[in-house]
Amino acid sequence: MTSMSAIGLMSGTSLDGVDVALLNTDGERIEQFGPTGYRAYSDDDRVLLRHALGAAANLPDRTTRSRILTEVEGMITRVHADAVETFLAANGIAAADIRVIGFHGQTVLHRPERRVTVQLGDAQALASQLGIPVVSDLRVADVEAGGQGAPIVPVYHQALVRMLDVPQPVCVVNIGGVANVTFIDGDAAPVACDTGPGNALLDDFMRLRTGQFQDRDGATAAAGRVDADAVARVLAHPYFRQAPPKSLDRNDFRGWVADHGGLVECPVADGAATLTAITAASIARVVDVLPKPPKTWIIAGGGAHNPTLMRMLAERVAPATVTTADSVGWSVDALEAQAFAFLAVRSLRGLPLTFPGTTGVAAPMTGGVLVKPA
Repeated sequence: MTSMSAIGLMSGTSLDGVDVALLNTDGERIEQFGPTGYRAYSDDDRVLLRHALGAAANLPDRTTRSRILTEVEGMITRVHADAVETFLAANGIAAADIRVIGFHGQTVLHRPERRVTVQLGDAQALASQLGIPVVSDLRVADVEAGGQGAPIVPVYHQALVRMLDVPQPVCVVNIGGVANVTFIDGDAAPVACDTGPGNALLDDFMRLRTGQFQDRDGATAAAGRVDADAVARVLAHPYFRQAPPKSLDRNDFRGWVADHGGLVECPVADGAATLTAITAASIARVVDVLPKPPKTWIIAGGGAHNPTLMRMLAERVAPATVTTADSVGWSVDALEAQAFAFLAVRSLRGLPLTFPGTTGVAAPMTGGVLVKPA
């Protein structure tokens, strides 16, 4: 099968901005990594996105839109279109040279137990403005068939690992707002799941306590003291004993951590340290429900830029090796955007996107909805 040029777009649960990546692929092999780009959300955009998360909490289905959700969906679509236009111009790429865009949109609700997952973004408007076909709604078919709909990128992780010569089994971890892991052991079917809180609770804590949107470089946590008892109380949640596949909404642990984390009156540095430890511990805890202990951990997403989190994770999974996606020739920041380019090509070809071992769907299945410029 001939490779094609595809662009992937990712706006994750950290609510920081839109990642853009070009990938040349046939949906099975990666021929070439292309350039990458990023378009940050403004402070006003982030405020709107947080309002959307609250407004979406009780949506009865994936198509209902309140006034605020309609407004946010328009903003998300405009930001994505701007991100692509800027990316194409900066890299001297013509829209006609791009076969397809993989458009994830912004997840505002993920409730697979109700067979509902909502990603805001108007794919038809995006395709028409850019003049490029768009594949979106990549999670929906899986959720409607009874799968978790997440994690959805393990098939891309598997393609990446096939390019490496590292000790296996390998765990590829994305630490975004929620953290997820793909366990890969040779040619065996991947096993995947969301592991627990990623950056979301720490980011929200920092914003509320300091006005900063994140603990940059893990500096605040590095200066604090971890409340080990609080970490143990949070990890008593039954989710951590549940076997994969399993997935989470961004806010699933908010109430549990509020009740058991003891962070309300603690110093900022101690709270940041404890939340960082909770993320590291919940990722490491997944070893208990994997087929065997991983020998190599490869970390992507915003969490890979946090040396305090990386150190805590390495301590918990030793003697396994912990490294970053950048260190093995991938991209810490663009990996998920690349994955949605890969998934869009697989969707065009009718190849499976999700699998029993990654989302719990009954059989491997494809997904995505293709729209063409109007």
